[in-house]
Amino acid sequence: MIVRKSRAELEAMREGGRITAACLRLLAENARPGTTTRELDALAEEFIYSSGGKPEFKGYQGFPASICASPNSMIVHGIPGPYRLREGDIISLDVGVRFEGFVTDSATTVPVGEVSEEARRLLEVTRRCLEAAIPQVRVGRRLGDIGHAIQSVAEPEGYGVVRDLVSHGVGRRMHEDPQIPNYGRPGTGPRLLPGMTFAIEPMITLGTHEIRIDERDGWSIYTADGSLAAHFEHTVAVTEEGPWVLTLEEEGLGEAASA
Repeated sequence: MIVRKSRAELEAMREGGRITAACLRLLAENARPGTTTRELDALAEEFIYSSGGKPEFKGYQGFPASICASPNSMIVHGIPGPYRLREGDIISLDVGVRFEGFVTDSATTVPVGEVSEEARRLLEVTRRCLEAAIPQVRVGRRLGDIGHAIQSVAEPEGYGVVRDLVSHGVGRRMHEDPQIPNYGRPGTGPRLLPGMTFAIEPMITLGTHEIRIDERDGWSIYTADGSLAAHFEHTVAVTEEGPWVLTLEEEGLGEAASA
C-alpha cells in the first residue's frame, strides 16, 4: 500500500530534508584526498544530531554507521571505515535523516580531486537521470514513467542501469511501498496521487547492470564487472502543484528541478 501524507506531514519531511541536504553538502566539501570514510561518518553523525535529527541508517537492520560511503565500483551500502580517499576516486555519499517522525533520504556522488573524463561524464549523466525523473513525479503520471525517464537518459549513452536495486517509497519508514525500478515502460504501474513520497535514486554504471554483494560484510554492493558506478537521489513528493523536492537546502532549486 502506498501511504499518502498530509500537507502538514510533507512540511515536516521538508524540514528534515533540509538537514539531509545540508549534511550531504558538508560531506561533499570534506570528501578530499586523505580523508577516511570513517571520518566522514563521524562528521555526518555529529551534524545530524546537532541539527535535531537522527541518523536513520545507523542500526537499520544492523547497519553499523550513520551514512553509506561507496567509492568507485561500489554502488551503494558501503560501510564507512579505514578506507582513505585518493585523488581520482569518485564516492557515493548516502544520508537518511529521521526528523519529527519522518525520514528523508538523499545521495550524491562526488569526485575526489581531479578525476578521469569517463568518471566525470558518468557523474554528469547520472545526475541528468535524476533530473529527468523528477518531473515525472506529478499527479496523473504512473510509476513506470519514472523508471522510463531514467533509462531513456542512461542507456543511449551506453551506460548500465542497475536493475536489482530500486527507488522506493519513503515516509514514516525508510522503505515504504512502492518499489520503483529505474527502468521500465511509460504509462504502466499505479497512477500517482497527491501526498505520495518517493526516494528516487538512479544507480548507473560504466558497464553492465549486474551486481555482486560483498560476502565479507553482507552490505557493500559492487558492479559485477568492476566498472565505476554513480548514484544520485532525492526525496520527492507528489503535490497538486507539481513535484516537490524535499531534500534541497534552497526551495528555488526544487522549483527549477521540477520544471
